[in-house]
Amino acid sequence: MKKALIIIDIQNDYFAGGKMPVANSELVSLNAKKILTHFRNEKMTIAHVQHISTRVGSTFFIPNSEGVEIHPNVKPLGNEKIFVKHFPNSFRETGLLSYLNEREITNLVICGMMTHMCVDATVRAAKDYEFNIELISDACSTKNLEINGQNVKASEVQKSFLAALNYFYSQVLTTENYLKKI
Repeated sequence: MKKALIIIDIQNDYFAGGKMPVANSELVSLNAKKILTHFRNEKMTIAHVQHISTRVGSTFFIPNSEGVEIHPNVKPLGNEKIFVKHFPNSFRETGLLSYLNEREITNLVICGMMTHMCVDATVRAAKDYEFNIELISDACSTKNLEINGQNVKASEVQKSFLAALNYFYSQVLTTENYLKKI
């Protein structure tokens, strides 16, 4: 069993003052940093994923903007791989799958932003590629959503998506529970 950490889109636009702030971004990034620190200390495989928008009319993750940069709390070190993506699924049109396969990775620990979009798409794709996945619930975040004129609070979106991903797609753990069990 070889394990890798995937940190998805913890970028400046998702923080206060950014173009698309999400709930609890600072706390979430600090939890992700705890997981990242563990992987660094153990010299395990780390993959950072950075979304750069190429979609016409996009309002965030604009190329060459401060908002597109990976947040300082989880800033990659020089030897850590960064995969640039343009779609919610971190595997789509990136070298992530090849990178993991070359290292014979079988298990993934995933955290990042946004739970209802890029985290969900990546976890589901990873399962389709037969990875075993641990999803760190409090190192992920989302935002309020709206459907048919009804508002859905970020906390409810978060619970719903995590509940849907738990069991078949991943084992959902808190940062504390993950670090205790290893």
